[in-house]
This record gives sequence, structure tokens and C-alpha cells, in this order.
Amino acid sequence: METILEAKNLKKIYSLSKKQQKLEKDGAKKKTAVDDLSFEAYKGEVFALLGPNGAGKTTTLRMISTLIKPTSGDCTVDGVSIVEQPEEVRKKIGFLTSELKLEDFFTPNYLFDFFSKLHGVSDEEREKRKEKLFKTFGIDEFAEVKVANLSTGMKQKTSIAVSLAHDPDIIIFDEPTNGLDVITAKVVTDFLIQLRDEGKTIIVSTHIFSLVEKIADRVGIIINGKMVLCDSLEEVVKEKTLEDVFFDVYVEEVGTDE
Repeated sequence: METILEAKNLKKIYSLSKKQQKLEKDGAKKKTAVDDLSFEAYKGEVFALLGPNGAGKTTTLRMISTLIKPTSGDCTVDGVSIVEQPEEVRKKIGFLTSELKLEDFFTPNYLFDFFSKLHGVSDEEREKRKEKLFKTFGIDEFAEVKVANLSTGMKQKTSIAVSLAHDPDIIIFDEPTNGLDVITAKVVTDFLIQLRDEGKTIIVSTHIFSLVEKIADRVGIIINGKMVLCDSLEEVVKEKTLEDVFFDVYVEEVGTDE
């Protein structure tokens, strides 16, 4: 299989404020959010980063997406380094996070056009992409409704459409179904499968076992910033459920006190 993304010994260390230091059990002045993490993602697959809250999933995706710089290590995206050529990496990826906040004053139609222009998408291609994505997510009838007046699910679907305006080959989703109702979550999940079937590479972070079992080709389990298990979903699960495997690994790594 063709490797399209390769994370190599990624590490992110944060300096903590005095308030944050008080919250730490040991009063440490620094915290390692991601610790020497490495993995590969192949072309045309869904790779899922699975872990509890605070495990380092979001920090990892932010580094890969060039939103923050790694303290050390690197990642190549389609052969391009996130450290040395972050601008080129951004052209190749689409990144969606649950923390993405769309400006309330604007409409889905305006936002899609705006981000398409930022990515240099031609007018003709923009209209084709907009028609396809708006139809897929049922945004059509809300295209001229201000974001402030959209439901939570419609805001999420608009965010996805905007993130994919430039038709990237590598798509990174941080908790794609977090906070969504079951109907909207299914629409998003089905769309991820559709993207994979189109040959896209999907990197997803989540703590939802059923989502990983439904869409992932391979899975990496992160605990305390470290990759503790990484393989095909079939090899990871074997005769157990993913949930059972996860908790076996979790107890082995951190014990039962946390």
C-alpha cells in the first residue's frame, strides 16, 4: 500500500501557567501532550486515532494540520514536511475540528465561496463542488440562512462542506460526530465512507468505539500521548470487541487508578 502520510517521532511539550501547574498532580511546569508518536496512513484508507479525552489526539491532528508546530519530530503529507513546508501541506489537506467556529453573520453560500477563493478554486469548479456538497448534506435550502440561525447539525455539515471546498486528497477530522444527533451523525459517517471509496485518505480522531468499528481500516490507540497499539482494525480486534481491547491496553498502560 502507498504511504501518503508519515508521522515520525512527533512530540509536543507545553509550558503550563501557574494556574495550570496547580491542577497538575506533581506541580510540573511543563506537560508532554504528545510523546514520540509515529504512525503511517495509506492512500485510500480511514485511519482512526482512538483514545480517551486528553490522550493527545487533537494535539496530534493540529500538528499534522500545521496549526501548531511540534516541539520535535516531523510528519510528511504526500511527501511534504509539516515543519519545512507548512504552506504546501495546507494545500493538500482539509481539516475539520469541533472547535471550528463559523462567523454567525455569514451564510453557508458566502462561506463556501470565500474559502474556495482562498484555495484558488476556479468559479466553475467551485459551483460543481458546492452543488455536490450542499446536496449531500441538505444545505441547499439553508444556503442563504445566516450561521447564527442554523441548527448545531447544520453548522457542522456546513463546516464539513467549507473544509472540503478545495477537494483535498487527505482529510483530517477531529471528533467528526461529537455532539451531533443520531441522524446528522449517520450522514457524516456515511460521507466519510463515501470519501474513502473515492480514494481519499481520512484521518479521524475519536473516542467512540462504534464509529471506529464502522469506518476504520486501521486504528492507532493513543494513551498519555503515546501510540501504544497500531495495526489494521482486524488485527487489533481479533476475537474481541474494540472496547475490550482498548480497556485491556489502558489498564496495562496506566493501571486502574486513573
